Amino acid sequence: MAQLMDRITVNPRQCGGLPCIRGMRIRVSDVLELLASGMTPKQILKEHPDLEAEDIQACLRFASSRVGHPVVAA
Repeated sequence: MAQLMDRITVNPRQCGGLPCIRGMRIRVSDVLELLASGMTPKQILKEHPDLEAEDIQACLRFASSRVGHPVVAA
């Protein structure tokens, strides 16, 4: 999880506090939407040269961690 948090950052003063990639203004949700629309990781990397393949993997791991373990209110 430490490597994940090195790649996924949250700053309340950036992008409305939404999770971003390595402090850039590329949101995790942006990458997930590109993947959902059918773009391949290779296409995403070509379109966003500041991204690294590990960033895309981190976005997927981050999303998986959020939906895989729902918070149950007491």
